[in-house]
Amino acid sequence: MATHNNNNNNHYLQSTDISNSRASLLTNDNSSIIIQRTNYDDENSNSSDSDDQDSVVDRLMRRTRFHPQYNHNTNNSSASVPEPTLITTNGDSDPGKTVTASQVPNETCLLLPTVPSYDNIPRYMTASPIPSARIFFDDHDTQKDTWSVLKVRSKYYLPILKWLPHYNGNLFLGDMIAGLTLACLLIPQSLSYATALCKVPAAWGLYSIAFPAMTYAIFGMSRQMSVGPEASLSLLVGTSIAQHEQHDENFDRLAWACLVTLFVGIFTFLLGIVRLGFLDSLMSRALLRGFITGVAIIVILQQSIVLLGLSKIAEEAGLTEVSSNLDRILFLIQHIYQTHILTAIISTISIFVLLGFRMLKSSQHQYRWIAMFPDILFVVVLSILLTWKFEWQIDILGEIKSDGIPIPSIPSIPHNKHLKDLLVTSAMISVIGFVESVVVAKKFSSKHNYLVSANRELVALGAANIVGGLFSAIPAFGSVSRSKTNDRAGARTQMACMITGILALIAIFFLLPFFYYLPKPTLSAIIFVTALTIVGELPEDLRFIFKIGAWRDLGLLLITLLGTVVISLEFGTLVAITLSLLLTIKETSYPRISIMGRVKGTHNKFQAIHENPDMIEHLEEVLIIRIEEALFFANTGKLKDRLRRLEYYGDPSIHPSERPRRSQSSYIIFDVDNMPDIDASAVQIMDEIVESYHAQQIIVYFVRLHDRSLDLFRRSGLLDKIGEDRIFQKVSHAIEVIENDMLKQRFIEIHHHQ
Repeated sequence: MATHNNNNNNHYLQSTDISNSRASLLTNDNSSIIIQRTNYDDENSNSSDSDDQDSVVDRLMRRTRFHPQYNHNTNNSSASVPEPTLITTNGDSDPGKTVTASQVPNETCLLLPTVPSYDNIPRYMTASPIPSARIFFDDHDTQKDTWSVLKVRSKYYLPILKWLPHYNGNLFLGDMIAGLTLACLLIPQSLSYATALCKVPAAWGLYSIAFPAMTYAIFGMSRQMSVGPEASLSLLVGTSIAQHEQHDENFDRLAWACLVTLFVGIFTFLLGIVRLGFLDSLMSRALLRGFITGVAIIVILQQSIVLLGLSKIAEEAGLTEVSSNLDRILFLIQHIYQTHILTAIISTISIFVLLGFRMLKSSQHQYRWIAMFPDILFVVVLSILLTWKFEWQIDILGEIKSDGIPIPSIPSIPHNKHLKDLLVTSAMISVIGFVESVVVAKKFSSKHNYLVSANRELVALGAANIVGGLFSAIPAFGSVSRSKTNDRAGARTQMACMITGILALIAIFFLLPFFYYLPKPTLSAIIFVTALTIVGELPEDLRFIFKIGAWRDLGLLLITLLGTVVISLEFGTLVAITLSLLLTIKETSYPRISIMGRVKGTHNKFQAIHENPDMIEHLEEVLIIRIEEALFFANTGKLKDRLRRLEYYGDPSIHPSERPRRSQSSYIIFDVDNMPDIDASAVQIMDEIVESYHAQQIIVYFVRLHDRSLDLFRRSGLLDKIGEDRIFQKVSHAIEVIENDMLKQRFIEIHHHQ
């Protein structure tokens, strides 16, 4: 038990029994550590106690000499480094006398220079200078009544209950600026996505900001993520609408858009309820980058027709949203001479202004007023004023019909022939939107040092889209670029997202008439620049892929990109999701096992051969297999084949067409220390493997079998087949038994020949 003594502003701690001696620590204000050794009188004390005492002091002296305070001037010969001073405390020696560790009397204080102490908390300093961690518990850990648990859990499932009670004016100022900045960016964007990509009324774009953003602020955990409509997802909705309108004249596009959003929300919400948040790990960055870049290229081709003022000519030529990109390219080449000059000029100026501001913000990001300047709102307002002033004859947004906040409603479910397409489209949008959103949430939680849960994000985004679907919105998820803007503007809580939604509601009630003269080329320019920015991110990923030689990732990126651009958006989506699932299944179906060998020059040290092939050798007649992960039904199917390959070649990378490189094994040791768990299917497979080895007269041993696995082995009868005497705690123990068995067999052979 540690004891404290306080003399002359010193703090004393006595700890750590070593035989009959104790090493203790004393920290004083002169930045020194005093190690007091006390030898308790004991009738049975012997010389070994003295040896232990000397080793304690020697070890502490040795550690102190390597302390940074000792070594920071070691290269300077003139520097005087104070040596440790042994000050005797009994009356037999002179105070201050310097002696060696072996000359230390029974009761001694060792004065060692140390780093200055910044607190007066005594620390254990016997085996390591690192103090023990202190785990703090609150009242909820001891009071397990229902109300206490409910209060704690409610803050997790409703994050607004956690941050709102501690909200203050300083946080509101940053969130208000961020919310206003984001609204200036999102309102024009949402109008563009709704009218140009989804082909639904402009007001729906504002609904897609207001209701999902406010809902996410209640349920979401990310403080900086901006939730709203996305170009790629809006294009998916618009494409699905165009495909059905092509075959059904009575098709209701507005009801379809609402149902897609509603089912996206339900699908995402259910994924969170059943805790499938790990799905964000299934789609690799290469696949996601290929798909998003492909969508951006499609958007650029689509909007180029609007930017050049060729929309009416394209309709007359039969070009629709479902037309291929090759058809669009051919149309642009054939009709480029019919470009509407004024429209092209407005589009070009808008694009260059937006790109110029983006470059300026990127290069001058240290100036906050530049970084926060609402460039999109500036272009929108300027183009509205110029169009109204000079009465330009161009396509404008026109009157936006809205009766305020719509009444929540659920459109009628389509017939069976459309229901399948509805579910597939909703599932694709849900997966792609969720993956990108979780990337955003994790990025900013890491930057600002707070926790987010992928499952909770699924629930929050699902709830946001369910509410959006009831209020006539298009799908809304997180955006990387908008979230960056939100973060730079000063967003510190989910209130910034809430403020953005409230400002969108204000725009619905009061600002819609002011968008009457908004040129459609300006809206297309906003979308065009957003898509161009996405394409501009591709070279950075390609540079990284070439730098590390990730050729498989390059192949996946190109396959997804070309499938999306050349064939169709739906095909690219299915390719991305299917390849992600197939790659995940492939990686998990192969159990991670390796062959172990003996370190050269040693008798009982064993390591995986692939870690250092030159220093580790194979063992004759003995095969040591290390299983490096849990075994379950998905990864044990290939276990037999992998083991057989290791038996023949000793290396899984050897092609099976080559001749075997190992001789027949008589003993096999399974090191399962890294196998934390095993399920029933894997136990059955392991039972078959053991039976197969026994049929070949091969003895099987298991090393470091965990308790749960051992229990399953026993209950299944596998332990009886192996034999409890063949379960060991170390590989070296099994090797000793094998060596004895080999000696016994050789003795029998010699005796038999005699």
